[in-house]
Amino acid sequence: MKLGFGFYRHMLNDDYYRFAKQCGCTHAVVHLVDYFKRGRSNSAGDQPVGDQYGWGVAGDPDALWSFEELAALKSELNRVGLELEAIENFDPAHWHDVLLDGPKKKQQLENLKTIIRNIGRAGIPVMGYNFSIAGVAGRVRFPDGRGGAEIVGMNGPVDLPMPNGMAWNIVYDENAKPGTVPTATREQLWQRLRDFLDAILPVAEECGVKLAAHPDDPPMPTVRGQPRLVYQPRLYQELIDLNSSPSNTLEFCVGTLAEMTEGNLYEAVENYSRQNRLAYVHLRNVRGKVPFYKETFIDEGEVDILRVLRILKGNRYDGVVVPDHAPQMTCTAPWHAGMAFALGYLRAAIQAV
Repeated sequence: MKLGFGFYRHMLNDDYYRFAKQCGCTHAVVHLVDYFKRGRSNSAGDQPVGDQYGWGVAGDPDALWSFEELAALKSELNRVGLELEAIENFDPAHWHDVLLDGPKKKQQLENLKTIIRNIGRAGIPVMGYNFSIAGVAGRVRFPDGRGGAEIVGMNGPVDLPMPNGMAWNIVYDENAKPGTVPTATREQLWQRLRDFLDAILPVAEECGVKLAAHPDDPPMPTVRGQPRLVYQPRLYQELIDLNSSPSNTLEFCVGTLAEMTEGNLYEAVENYSRQNRLAYVHLRNVRGKVPFYKETFIDEGEVDILRVLRILKGNRYDGVVVPDHAPQMTCTAPWHAGMAFALGYLRAAIQAV
């Protein structure tokens, strides 16, 4: 297994590259979406959380990620000894009507095909995505981690309707008419996913790119009045079974799976890794289940990290493991300290198994 580092867009510079290398990372997972763009309550010094207005404002709908941009990023990371393993998450500006089944859906699917072709041409093997109308919404900060560390979690259901012009917890149209996004049915959401996979997977397979699906975070049946796809471990299988393409894979988030109210986490790790469906792994620790849970330091939650890694090892998983989140520590660099602790623990754990 390989230790990876998750770069938010504002981290794409030499200081963060060196930090990742100093922590023992060999691979990079990059978020090109700027989750912090003009957000009302988001701080770029931590993971994005947001409020009822979402994380911030989406990017330029006409500025698709180009081959030149992606190739330059890969070269930049290679220069410092990091391999670019994956791009994580499409910009809502590029696919909001794919999620909402809106009038621009056909054109946006064509745009996503262009992005996948550019990713493949640049030699990037994975595109992670989270097929969700509401996105990662409803999480809050708590100041009660170990030793008073600031942590993130959920403190009850969040079903306040989404305003028009928002998808995936980001505003894509600041001039949208007043009102709220109509509630989709579960069947409609799964059909939209099928349309997406049927359109994009043939292109991904042709280009040597894996599409990797993240489970719903937080894994609730509904968030902001909208249905969710993968909020129990068994629902990952439904997604896999929609399309038999070898490019139909999973962005396997162990922390999110641990927050789910049904199933056995270790059986899920065994099942999906045995099927060879894991493109890469998010590994953090948590305590509790939705709608009341808290992320913890990686060595103290309810997830047996070594047990997870042993299962992955037993099923010959040799991909990238990334600590997607970490608590903030009390020092002059809270994010760096928390992430360094998580990376150090994971590096030692990987060596141990």
